[in-house]
Amino acid sequence: MNQRTNEAMESLELSIVIPLYNESESLTELKQWIDRVLLDRSYEVIFIDDGSKDDSWRVIEELVDSDPNRVIGIRFARNYGKSAALSEGFKAANGRVVVTMDGDLQDSPDEILGLQRKIMEDGYDLVSGWKKKRHDPLSKTIPTKLYNLATRWVSGIHLHDFNCGLKAYRREVVKAIEVQGEMHRYIPILAKDAGFSKIGEQVVAHQSRKYGSSKFGFERFMNGFLDLMTIGFMSRFSRKPMHFFGALGATMFFLSSFGFLMIGGQKLWFLYHGMPAKNIAELSEFYLSLVGMVMGLQFFLTGFLAEMTSRNDARRSQYQIDKRIGRSRQVD
Repeated sequence: MNQRTNEAMESLELSIVIPLYNESESLTELKQWIDRVLLDRSYEVIFIDDGSKDDSWRVIEELVDSDPNRVIGIRFARNYGKSAALSEGFKAANGRVVVTMDGDLQDSPDEILGLQRKIMEDGYDLVSGWKKKRHDPLSKTIPTKLYNLATRWVSGIHLHDFNCGLKAYRREVVKAIEVQGEMHRYIPILAKDAGFSKIGEQVVAHQSRKYGSSKFGFERFMNGFLDLMTIGFMSRFSRKPMHFFGALGATMFFLSSFGFLMIGGQKLWFLYHGMPAKNIAELSEFYLSLVGMVMGLQFFLTGFLAEMTSRNDARRSQYQIDKRIGRSRQVD
Protein backbone atom coordinates (compact mmCIF):
# COMPACT_ATOMS: atom_id res chain seq x y z
CA MET A 1 0.00 0.00 0.00
CA ASN A 2 1.57 3.28 -1.11
CA GLN A 3 1.71 6.54 0.82
CA ARG A 4 -1.11 8.14 -1.20
CA THR A 5 -3.46 5.27 -0.30
CA ASN A 6 -2.53 5.59 3.38
CA GLU A 7 -3.23 9.32 3.30
CA ALA A 8 -6.62 8.71 1.65
CA MET A 9 -7.51 6.24 4.38
CA GLU A 10 -6.54 8.67 7.12
CA SER A 11 -8.65 11.44 5.58
CA LEU A 12 -11.75 9.27 5.21
CA GLU A 13 -14.32 10.42 7.76
CA LEU A 14 -16.94 7.69 7.66
CA SER A 15 -17.42 4.07 6.74
CA ILE A 16 -21.04 2.93 6.50
CA VAL A 17 -21.19 -0.86 6.90
CA ILE A 18 -24.48 -2.43 5.75
CA PRO A 19 -25.01 -6.20 6.16
CA LEU A 20 -28.02 -7.43 4.22
CA TYR A 21 -30.00 -10.48 3.21
CA ASN A 22 -32.68 -10.29 0.50
CA GLU A 23 -33.05 -6.49 0.53
CA SER A 24 -32.88 -5.74 -3.20
CA GLU A 25 -35.88 -3.39 -3.15
CA SER A 26 -34.45 -1.01 -0.56
CA LEU A 27 -30.73 -0.72 -1.44
CA THR A 28 -30.89 1.97 -4.12
CA GLU A 29 -33.20 4.12 -1.99
CA LEU A 30 -30.93 3.62 1.02
CA LYS A 31 -27.81 4.66 -0.89
CA GLN A 32 -29.54 7.80 -2.21
CA TRP A 33 -30.67 8.67 1.32
CA ILE A 34 -27.11 8.30 2.64
CA ASP A 35 -25.79 10.53 -0.17
CA ARG A 36 -28.30 13.27 0.68
CA VAL A 37 -27.34 13.21 4.35
CA LEU A 38 -23.55 13.13 3.94
CA LEU A 39 -23.33 15.44 0.90
CA ASP A 40 -19.69 16.46 0.41
CA ARG A 41 -18.23 14.54 3.35
CA SER A 42 -15.63 11.87 2.71
CA TYR A 43 -17.22 8.46 3.19
CA GLU A 44 -17.54 4.96 1.87
CA VAL A 45 -20.52 2.60 1.84
CA ILE A 46 -19.79 -1.11 2.26
CA PHE A 47 -22.58 -3.51 1.34
CA ILE A 48 -22.14 -7.11 2.52
CA ASP A 49 -24.53 -9.49 0.77
CA ASP A 50 -25.00 -12.42 3.14
CA GLY A 51 -25.91 -14.99 0.48
CA SER A 52 -29.12 -13.31 -0.71
CA LYS A 53 -31.52 -15.31 -2.89
CA ASP A 54 -33.00 -12.25 -4.63
CA ASP A 55 -31.41 -9.60 -6.86
CA SER A 56 -29.51 -7.85 -4.06
CA TRP A 57 -26.08 -8.51 -5.59
CA ARG A 58 -27.15 -7.20 -8.98
CA VAL A 59 -28.31 -3.98 -7.34
CA ILE A 60 -25.01 -3.71 -5.44
CA GLU A 61 -23.09 -4.14 -8.70
CA GLU A 62 -25.09 -1.28 -10.21
CA LEU A 63 -24.37 0.93 -7.19
CA VAL A 64 -20.63 0.18 -7.45
CA ASP A 65 -20.65 1.00 -11.18
CA SER A 66 -22.45 4.30 -10.57
CA ASP A 67 -20.23 5.38 -7.65
CA PRO A 68 -17.01 3.32 -7.72
CA ASN A 69 -15.07 5.67 -5.42
CA ARG A 70 -17.54 5.32 -2.58
CA VAL A 71 -19.28 1.96 -2.83
CA ILE A 72 -17.76 -1.42 -1.97
CA GLY A 73 -19.61 -4.70 -2.42
CA ILE A 74 -18.81 -7.99 -0.68
CA ARG A 75 -20.78 -11.14 -1.46
CA PHE A 76 -20.84 -14.38 0.53
CA ALA A 77 -21.24 -17.68 -1.32
CA ARG A 78 -23.95 -18.65 1.17
CA ASN A 79 -25.76 -17.27 4.20
CA TYR A 80 -23.31 -17.08 7.12
CA GLY A 81 -25.23 -14.71 9.40
CA LYS A 82 -25.01 -11.08 10.44
CA SER A 83 -21.92 -11.53 12.62
CA ALA A 84 -19.88 -12.84 9.69
CA ALA A 85 -21.10 -9.98 7.49
CA LEU A 86 -20.16 -7.37 10.08
CA SER A 87 -16.76 -9.00 10.59
CA GLU A 88 -15.94 -8.68 6.88
CA GLY A 89 -17.32 -5.15 6.80
CA PHE A 90 -15.12 -4.14 9.74
CA LYS A 91 -12.05 -5.55 7.97
CA ALA A 92 -12.81 -3.48 4.88
CA ALA A 93 -13.70 -0.26 6.71
CA ASN A 94 -11.17 2.60 6.59
CA GLY A 95 -13.11 5.56 8.01
CA ARG A 96 -12.18 7.19 11.30
CA VAL A 97 -15.75 6.50 12.40
CA VAL A 98 -17.53 3.29 11.39
CA VAL A 99 -21.34 3.27 11.36
CA THR A 100 -23.36 0.07 11.00
CA MET A 101 -26.97 -0.02 9.87
CA ASP A 102 -29.43 -2.53 8.45
CA GLY A 103 -30.34 -2.51 4.78
CA ASP A 104 -34.13 -2.60 5.19
CA LEU A 105 -34.65 1.19 5.62
CA GLN A 106 -35.76 0.76 9.24
CA ASP A 107 -32.54 2.50 10.32
CA SER A 108 -32.52 6.17 9.33
CA PRO A 109 -29.35 7.61 7.71
CA ASP A 110 -30.41 10.97 9.20
CA GLU A 111 -28.94 9.70 12.49
CA ILE A 112 -25.41 9.16 11.11
CA LEU A 113 -24.03 12.65 11.72
CA GLY A 114 -25.36 12.75 15.29
CA LEU A 115 -23.69 9.43 16.05
CA GLN A 116 -20.46 10.65 14.45
CA ARG A 117 -20.44 13.77 16.64
CA LYS A 118 -20.73 11.71 19.81
CA ILE A 119 -17.66 9.76 18.73
CA MET A 120 -15.51 12.63 17.48
CA GLU A 121 -16.59 15.46 19.81
CA ASP A 122 -17.77 13.71 22.96
CA GLY A 123 -15.01 11.11 22.94
CA TYR A 124 -17.08 7.93 22.98
CA ASP A 125 -15.57 4.68 21.74
CA LEU A 126 -18.95 3.22 20.80
CA VAL A 127 -22.42 4.74 20.56
CA SER A 128 -25.43 2.46 20.27
CA GLY A 129 -28.75 3.54 18.87
CA TRP A 130 -31.83 3.26 21.07
CA LYS A 131 -35.09 2.71 19.20
CA LYS A 132 -37.19 4.14 22.00
CA LYS A 133 -40.34 4.09 19.88
CA ARG A 134 -40.48 0.91 17.84
CA HIS A 135 -42.68 -0.06 14.90
CA ASP A 136 -42.56 -3.81 15.53
CA PRO A 137 -45.20 -6.35 16.64
CA LEU A 138 -45.41 -7.43 20.31
CA SER A 139 -43.99 -10.83 19.34
CA LYS A 140 -40.72 -9.03 18.68
CA THR A 141 -40.75 -6.15 21.17
CA ILE A 142 -41.48 -8.21 24.31
CA PRO A 143 -38.63 -10.74 23.75
CA THR A 144 -36.36 -7.80 22.91
CA LYS A 145 -37.13 -6.07 26.23
CA LEU A 146 -36.45 -9.27 28.16
CA TYR A 147 -33.23 -9.83 26.24
CA ASN A 148 -32.00 -6.27 26.92
CA LEU A 149 -32.81 -6.60 30.61
CA ALA A 150 -30.82 -9.83 30.90
CA THR A 151 -27.91 -8.40 28.91
CA ARG A 152 -27.71 -5.31 31.15
CA TRP A 153 -27.65 -7.54 34.22
CA VAL A 154 -24.93 -9.85 32.87
CA SER A 155 -22.68 -7.22 31.26
CA GLY A 156 -23.05 -4.25 33.59
CA ILE A 157 -23.43 -2.02 30.50
CA HIS A 158 -26.52 0.15 30.82
CA LEU A 159 -27.87 0.28 27.27
CA HIS A 160 -31.54 0.09 26.43
CA ASP A 161 -31.18 -1.53 23.00
CA PHE A 162 -28.16 -3.80 22.56
CA ASN A 163 -29.44 -5.31 19.32
CA CYS A 164 -30.03 -2.03 17.49
CA GLY A 165 -28.29 -2.31 14.12
CA LEU A 166 -27.54 1.42 14.07
CA LYS A 167 -24.26 1.92 15.93
CA ALA A 168 -21.14 4.07 15.58
CA TYR A 169 -17.61 3.04 16.49
CA ARG A 170 -14.20 4.55 16.64
CA ARG A 171 -12.15 2.75 13.98
CA GLU A 172 -9.80 1.30 16.59
CA VAL A 173 -12.74 -0.53 18.18
CA VAL A 174 -13.80 -2.49 15.09
CA LYS A 175 -10.21 -3.44 14.35
CA ALA A 176 -9.70 -4.78 17.89
CA ILE A 177 -12.79 -6.97 18.32
CA GLU A 178 -13.62 -10.31 16.75
CA VAL A 179 -17.27 -10.92 15.87
CA GLN A 180 -18.17 -14.59 15.45
CA GLY A 181 -21.21 -16.84 15.59
CA GLU A 182 -24.17 -14.70 16.65
CA MET A 183 -22.09 -12.27 18.72
CA HIS A 184 -23.19 -9.17 16.78
CA ARG A 185 -25.81 -8.69 19.50
CA TYR A 186 -23.06 -8.30 22.07
CA ILE A 187 -20.57 -6.03 20.34
CA PRO A 188 -20.72 -3.50 23.24
CA ILE A 189 -19.63 -6.30 25.60
CA LEU A 190 -16.84 -7.33 23.22
CA ALA A 191 -15.69 -3.70 23.02
CA LYS A 192 -15.70 -3.32 26.80
CA ASP A 193 -13.74 -6.56 27.18
CA ALA A 194 -11.18 -5.21 24.68
CA GLY A 195 -10.63 -2.10 26.81
CA PHE A 196 -13.01 0.38 25.14
CA SER A 197 -15.14 1.31 28.11
CA LYS A 198 -16.61 4.66 27.03
CA ILE A 199 -19.89 3.35 25.65
CA GLY A 200 -22.97 5.51 25.20
CA GLU A 201 -26.31 5.52 23.45
CA GLN A 202 -28.47 7.89 21.48
CA VAL A 203 -32.19 7.79 20.80
CA VAL A 204 -32.73 7.13 17.09
CA ALA A 205 -35.77 7.00 14.85
CA HIS A 206 -37.18 3.60 13.94
CA GLN A 207 -38.85 3.42 10.53
CA SER A 208 -41.68 1.08 9.66
CA ARG A 209 -40.62 -1.72 7.33
CA LYS A 210 -41.26 -0.60 3.76
CA TYR A 211 -40.26 -3.70 1.81
CA GLY A 212 -40.05 -7.41 2.48
CA SER A 213 -40.60 -9.15 5.80
CA SER A 214 -38.76 -9.43 9.10
CA LYS A 215 -36.14 -12.17 9.53
CA PHE A 216 -36.80 -12.32 13.28
CA GLY A 217 -37.86 -15.68 14.68
CA PHE A 218 -38.14 -17.36 18.08
CA GLU A 219 -34.98 -19.37 17.39
CA ARG A 220 -33.02 -16.11 17.20
CA PHE A 221 -34.22 -15.18 20.68
CA MET A 222 -33.14 -18.57 22.04
CA ASN A 223 -29.78 -18.37 20.27
CA GLY A 224 -29.31 -14.88 21.68
CA PHE A 225 -29.92 -16.14 25.23
CA LEU A 226 -27.39 -18.96 24.80
CA ASP A 227 -24.85 -16.56 23.29
CA LEU A 228 -25.35 -14.23 26.26
CA MET A 229 -24.39 -17.04 28.63
CA THR A 230 -21.33 -17.79 26.48
CA ILE A 231 -20.08 -14.23 26.25
CA GLY A 232 -20.80 -13.60 29.93
CA PHE A 233 -18.53 -16.51 30.78
CA MET A 234 -15.89 -15.65 28.18
CA SER A 235 -15.62 -12.01 29.23
CA ARG A 236 -14.90 -13.03 32.82
CA PHE A 237 -12.99 -16.29 32.54
CA SER A 238 -11.57 -16.68 29.02
CA ARG A 239 -8.04 -15.90 30.28
CA LYS A 240 -8.47 -17.72 33.60
CA PRO A 241 -10.85 -20.70 33.20
CA MET A 242 -9.34 -22.41 36.25
CA HIS A 243 -10.78 -19.64 38.44
CA PHE A 244 -14.28 -20.79 37.49
CA PHE A 245 -14.04 -24.54 36.98
CA GLY A 246 -11.37 -25.03 39.64
CA ALA A 247 -13.27 -23.08 42.29
CA LEU A 248 -16.56 -24.81 41.45
CA GLY A 249 -14.94 -28.25 41.36
CA ALA A 250 -12.99 -27.79 44.58
CA THR A 251 -16.08 -26.51 46.42
CA MET A 252 -18.21 -29.45 45.26
CA PHE A 253 -15.47 -31.97 46.08
CA PHE A 254 -14.79 -30.72 49.61
CA LEU A 255 -18.47 -30.29 50.52
CA SER A 256 -19.26 -33.77 49.22
CA SER A 257 -16.23 -35.20 51.01
CA PHE A 258 -17.38 -33.58 54.23
CA GLY A 259 -20.84 -35.13 53.77
CA PHE A 260 -19.23 -38.53 53.09
CA LEU A 261 -17.14 -38.28 56.26
CA MET A 262 -20.20 -37.27 58.27
CA ILE A 263 -22.08 -40.35 57.06
CA GLY A 264 -19.13 -42.61 57.83
CA GLY A 265 -18.55 -40.96 61.22
CA GLN A 266 -22.22 -41.37 62.17
CA LYS A 267 -22.05 -45.06 61.24
CA LEU A 268 -18.94 -45.59 63.45
CA TRP A 269 -20.51 -43.65 66.34
CA PHE A 270 -23.62 -45.85 66.29
CA LEU A 271 -21.51 -49.01 66.15
CA TYR A 272 -19.26 -47.82 68.99
CA HIS A 273 -22.27 -47.28 71.23
CA GLY A 274 -23.92 -50.54 70.22
CA MET A 275 -26.79 -48.84 68.49
CA PRO A 276 -28.47 -50.19 65.33
CA ALA A 277 -27.30 -48.40 62.17
CA LYS A 278 -28.34 -48.63 58.54
CA ASN A 279 -25.99 -49.90 55.89
CA ILE A 280 -24.26 -46.92 54.28
CA ALA A 281 -25.18 -48.27 50.83
CA GLU A 282 -28.84 -47.89 51.74
CA LEU A 283 -28.54 -44.16 52.37
CA SER A 284 -29.34 -41.75 49.51
CA GLU A 285 -26.98 -39.21 51.12
CA PHE A 286 -24.10 -41.61 50.46
CA TYR A 287 -24.76 -41.63 46.71
CA LEU A 288 -25.27 -37.85 46.60
CA SER A 289 -21.93 -37.34 48.31
CA LEU A 290 -20.24 -39.84 45.99
CA VAL A 291 -21.67 -38.20 42.86
CA GLY A 292 -20.70 -34.75 44.18
CA MET A 293 -17.09 -35.86 44.73
CA VAL A 294 -16.86 -37.30 41.20
CA MET A 295 -18.43 -34.20 39.62
CA GLY A 296 -16.19 -31.90 41.65
CA LEU A 297 -13.13 -33.77 40.45
CA GLN A 298 -14.37 -33.58 36.85
CA PHE A 299 -14.95 -29.82 37.08
CA PHE A 300 -11.47 -29.36 38.54
CA LEU A 301 -9.87 -31.39 35.74
CA THR A 302 -11.92 -29.46 33.16
CA GLY A 303 -10.53 -26.19 34.53
CA PHE A 304 -7.01 -27.59 34.48
CA LEU A 305 -7.31 -28.71 30.85
CA ALA A 306 -8.95 -25.41 29.82
CA GLU A 307 -6.14 -23.49 31.51
CA MET A 308 -3.48 -25.54 29.69
CA THR A 309 -5.28 -25.00 26.36
CA SER A 310 -5.68 -21.26 26.85
CA ARG A 311 -1.99 -20.86 27.73
CA ASN A 312 -1.13 -22.22 24.28
CA ASP A 313 -3.35 -19.61 22.59
CA ALA A 314 -1.24 -16.78 21.16
CA ARG A 315 -4.11 -14.33 21.68
CA ARG A 316 -3.95 -14.84 25.46
CA SER A 317 -1.04 -12.39 25.68
CA GLN A 318 -2.56 -9.80 23.32
CA TYR A 319 -3.75 -6.71 25.18
CA GLN A 320 -5.30 -3.46 24.01
CA ILE A 321 -2.69 -0.75 24.70
CA ASP A 322 -4.13 2.72 25.10
CA LYS A 323 -0.89 4.74 25.07
CA ARG A 324 2.88 4.22 25.11
CA ILE A 325 5.47 6.89 25.82
CA GLY A 326 9.26 6.92 25.86
CA ARG A 327 11.72 4.72 24.04
CA SER A 328 12.34 1.18 25.18
CA ARG A 329 15.92 0.30 26.02
CA GLN A 330 17.42 -2.97 24.96
CA VAL A 331 19.73 -4.63 27.43
CA ASP A 332 22.66 -6.58 25.99
